[in-house]
Amino acid sequence: MSEIENVIRTLLTQEFKVEEGGIKPDATFEQLGLDSLDVVSFAMALEDRLQIEIPEKELDGVETYADALALLERKVGARA
Repeated sequence: MSEIENVIRTLLTQEFKVEEGGIKPDATFEQLGLDSLDVVSFAMALEDRLQIEIPEKELDGVETYADALALLERKVGARA
């Protein structure tokens, strides 16, 4: 598991009380029990933890765990 995956899973399970077993690549945030405000809070927490900026525009189309992971890998990779 990559560092980014670990950060995502830790946030989801510890701060948003998502069951670890429910976190699957195709799981939507809605299926994970996050509403739109939770998703915004989740994005802000990821920005803090990973020291990146995620403009709201880049969140368009990010609906699943796999979408979020791909976006974050691009953002962190671009920073390196």
